[in-house]
Amino acid sequence: MVRKENPLRQLPLNSAEYGEIRIHLAEIMQAKNVSMNQLSFRTEMQRTQLRNYRDNKIQRLDIDILKRLCYVLECDLHDLIEYIPFSG
Repeated sequence: MVRKENPLRQLPLNSAEYGEIRIHLAEIMQAKNVSMNQLSFRTEMQRTQLRNYRDNKIQRLDIDILKRLCYVLECDLHDLIEYIPFSG
């Protein structure tokens, strides 16, 4: 009897090896010529919170915030966030 391989991978011991999520807020803001103050006003979010998203300094993504950003910036979620696999 041939045993089937499990198609799912085990998580690595080091979480850095999962890959990373990159938020492209800075690039979208620049392309659309939107300032932090304008985005803060339109999304009804604090500049500090937006700055953390812009600078990729957040630990947990908030779906409501992502929806606000996509709506106000008229972009797709795929434009805003990207998964980059670990290549080490």
